[in-house]
Amino acid sequence: MSEVKAYFDGLNEKVDASKIAGMNAVYQFNIGDAVYTVAVADGALNVSEGPAEKASIELTMSEEDFLALTKGELNGQQAFLTGKLKIKGDMTLAMKLQSVFNIG
Repeated sequence: MSEVKAYFDGLNEKVDASKIAGMNAVYQFNIGDAVYTVAVADGALNVSEGPAEKASIELTMSEEDFLALTKGELNGQQAFLTGKLKIKGDMTLAMKLQSVFNIG
């Protein structure tokens, strides 16, 4: 199992339900050749492999950079400014990545 898949498989345990209460969003992560969808709805998280029907935000980066980001070795803003992280959609959701998903 890849480290990226392991990260998404364990995502439910990493997220504080109080931080996603009242939040409704669909994140699509394009990591290398893999695609993961994380749907957040009223304090619940649903993680699946494959593209979202309609993502609120789409984040694209290499597997290496994503893993560095999750380990705190790469700053999210720096990754975005240097083109290592590409974002389409609601930028306010991108700002919540660190606090909601413990990324960065």
